[in-house]
Amino acid sequence: MWHDTKLMNNTANALFGLVLFMLLLSGVWWVIQRPVFTLRVIKVDAVNVGSDGSGLRHVNPLTIRNTALPRIRGNFFTANLDAVRAAFEAVPWVRRASVQREWPNKLIVTLEEHVALGTWGEDGRLISVKGDVFTANLAEAEDDADLIALNGPEGSEKEVLAQYLEFKNWFAKINLAPESVNYSSRYAWGLKLNNGMQVELGRVQDANTLKSRVDKLMQVYPQLLASLQDSIENVDMRYPNGLALRSSHSNIGLKKQTKASGKT
Repeated sequence: MWHDTKLMNNTANALFGLVLFMLLLSGVWWVIQRPVFTLRVIKVDAVNVGSDGSGLRHVNPLTIRNTALPRIRGNFFTANLDAVRAAFEAVPWVRRASVQREWPNKLIVTLEEHVALGTWGEDGRLISVKGDVFTANLAEAEDDADLIALNGPEGSEKEVLAQYLEFKNWFAKINLAPESVNYSSRYAWGLKLNNGMQVELGRVQDANTLKSRVDKLMQVYPQLLASLQDSIENVDMRYPNGLALRSSHSNIGLKKQTKASGKT
């Protein structure tokens, strides 16, 4: 073996290359650990800036400092951007975060906030205008807008939101709007309007079930309003040939109910 010159030369070259590689690797490691690459600045921007120049409404430096910054590790080169993104997405009100490096010691974080539409379920969570359910300060959300109440089985958030938007569009024709929408565990729809009237629409049988029942209600609503004024409490539209109505007139304190058979 020791008399094989070619083999010895190849072995020496390989060892020399390995040592050179290790020296180069050590040099690179030494360079990237220099203090100049320590993260000095984390700039936070907003995805959508309002016409008044405002940026983030609910995410503030204090919540970022307390929630996100303690979870960031490494420097300009070694910081895991996925981990940084996850740290910022753990901040209340943050819907989505994106992170970029800026030479030599800066991170640019762009945040998109949730825009609350209403509450979801009974546990105090919020639902956004995009159908995302999240946890945040309810009082802050109430400062932004009048919240509607949405409820449904887990995983149905976007379906309930889409149906709410359809209800809103349909009832706008008679100057009413949903205050709450409930999609029960039995897959039956119900809603409460901003005049206090509860409307039961039942289960969907085909693509036109809900629309046809709402249309039927809107056809008779002017007559109901003329005769009962604001005393309508509940309208049950689950009957194929009619409806069930419950009303109470504040002046006489009586209950009036009209029923039809064949509820579906």
